[in-house]
Amino acid sequence: MRHSGAARGSIPHLALLAAFLAAAAPLPAQADEAPEKNATAIDEMVVTATGYGEARSTHPGNITKIPGDEADFVKPRQPAELLNRAPGIDIQQGSGVEHLTAIRSPVLTGTAGAGSFLYLEDGVPMRAAGFANVNELMDAMVEGAGGIEIVRGPGSALYGSNAEHGLINILSRAPSEAPEGSLTGEIGPHGVRNLDGTASTTIRESDGTGHGFRGTFALGEDGGFRANSGYGQQKGQFRYDLTMPDTTLRATLTAMNLNQETAGYASSYKDPAIYKANANPEAYRDAWAVRGAVRIEHDLGNGQKIALTPYMRTNGMNFLMHFQPGTPVEENGHWSGGLLGSYALALKGGHRLILGLDTEYTNGYLREIQSSPTIPGAGGYVTGVHYDYDVKALVAAPYLHSVWQLGERTELTAGLRYEITRYDYRNNTASNLTGRFLRPGNRTDTFGNLTPKLGITHVFSEEIIGFANLARAARAPQTADLYRLQTGQNPSAIRSETLDSIEIGARGKIDRVRYELAAYFMKKRNFAFRDANGDNITDGRTKHAGIEAEIAAPLLWNFDIAASASYAHHTYDFTDIITKPGYAPESILPGNDIDTAPRTVANVRLGYAFDEDRGRAEIEWVHLGAYWMDASNSSRYPGHDLFNLRTEYRLTENFTIFGRLMNVFDKRYADRGDLFCLPAPTGCKSRYFPGEDRALYVGTTISF
Repeated sequence: MRHSGAARGSIPHLALLAAFLAAAAPLPAQADEAPEKNATAIDEMVVTATGYGEARSTHPGNITKIPGDEADFVKPRQPAELLNRAPGIDIQQGSGVEHLTAIRSPVLTGTAGAGSFLYLEDGVPMRAAGFANVNELMDAMVEGAGGIEIVRGPGSALYGSNAEHGLINILSRAPSEAPEGSLTGEIGPHGVRNLDGTASTTIRESDGTGHGFRGTFALGEDGGFRANSGYGQQKGQFRYDLTMPDTTLRATLTAMNLNQETAGYASSYKDPAIYKANANPEAYRDAWAVRGAVRIEHDLGNGQKIALTPYMRTNGMNFLMHFQPGTPVEENGHWSGGLLGSYALALKGGHRLILGLDTEYTNGYLREIQSSPTIPGAGGYVTGVHYDYDVKALVAAPYLHSVWQLGERTELTAGLRYEITRYDYRNNTASNLTGRFLRPGNRTDTFGNLTPKLGITHVFSEEIIGFANLARAARAPQTADLYRLQTGQNPSAIRSETLDSIEIGARGKIDRVRYELAAYFMKKRNFAFRDANGDNITDGRTKHAGIEAEIAAPLLWNFDIAASASYAHHTYDFTDIITKPGYAPESILPGNDIDTAPRTVANVRLGYAFDEDRGRAEIEWVHLGAYWMDASNSSRYPGHDLFNLRTEYRLTENFTIFGRLMNVFDKRYADRGDLFCLPAPTGCKSRYFPGEDRALYVGTTISF
């Protein structure tokens, strides 16, 4: 039995984080990164669309911005607590920091969950595209973030593989002009202890040149509300800004370390004797990541700008695959570096062009070894090495993004990206079939994807700004799609996944009410996922349609309301019927709902602002609709409604208290549910990641 994750996670790699803190002097907030008071303001600036900043009102598609002050108020211990406040998003929590994501999609697992969403830090992907991780948000520095921007559906031409169903760009907080700092401590049930801090300042030279610094850290321990499910996590980030009349530089260095004891699925989310237990007390997840980037932007004059962003990253992970028969251990990781380059040109008549080239090199590895005995009748989960391979990857992607002023009120946006991906795979074990696991021989694979984008925005009035967007997204297969194969698969038959999307919407301001509405339809080809047999399917087809809304408005007597909601229908568009002898049947038929795809998701917040800007109180309603837990649509999770309370109050200029009561009515619910099937006589069984009971967290912030 491994010892508590909270204890294990307290010390490792803290030397690296201490180095951040030692360097953490405080620098000047840039205009496009200033915290916004209203997350749905249409006149705010966003940077994710072009990298240079533009008004949200003229963005030819949906984009949601969660400002830094909202993140400070929510104080999320998991990114899902903050991101699920946006429309069209359903991030389901597993054990500890584990999670699965949905953005205009079902909740996707495995390589589909890893490769369908792009996670960025200041516009730079946090992991290499072909080596993504389904739990990638565990790397994110949400604590102390300067804001988060979310695009639902395909990204612009600036973004390639993995910007398929959507992207999340976490913005580091800019340095402050004057010296400032804060420490925030929080405690809660089952041994929760969190300590966050930041310090920042800017040094100005006589010619106005600014040197800004910010250091941020987040240390967290959680004993877990289930048996043997504690974890410790440490994060640190250092940012340096250089500002000169015609040049700006932003450098960031971020690190994360995690040591987690993992609780596996439970057979019930209603019986405390079951859901508080842990059938996999031996399960664990250890992970670390370091990444750095420098963005240099230079104004060439005459409406011309150039931006270069060299970056590097490295990461590693070791975990027990408790969800797989035989519970093998997986080790994976990669190091990579690249350069994002772009040239922006403002033309006469308000037209704008951006020409860019992205390049990246990655060296990664994966090992999977089962120490437990072979499981008879489990489809070939055998003792020994399942996979042991290395992959080197090279990506190059030129692109064009253009904005054309068709009239005083109308803009046309057109973009085109061509991305070529080359994998050089080397197998370090026997190239054969062992049990169900197929290890192909050494090979190289190349994929080329062309992704056009076309959008239009028209300002009818301040009350309504309309937009429409046509886009194709594509992603080269994940390396695990190609080389972590199962019986009967052929890597030469695996192709890039593509998604075609059409979107129409409107945003605006009616009196003091701000809103955005969007409707979409998407079709996906070469959908890669794992079926009930445990086999990897790489030629699936799906359809996705939905409508999303977000709204915010002030009310009387210092009250305000904000809400987001979505209705979506995600369906299979192909046939796959399992007829393998001894296996539980599963029929995927056209028109079936995709499993774990709730049709309704909503988040409503009623807030109250204390007088003299002393703080805020908020009650939050979280709604998740019912969904099928299997592709045959035979077993259903009924959905749930949760209520959370949050408040903070500034007692003095430098001392604030806060608290949050989560799951106010102590609702029994599941963060995630699915149907898991094994060969006869086991068959199919429901399994869940249970949600936490009612929990109170309290803390203080000291500012200086």
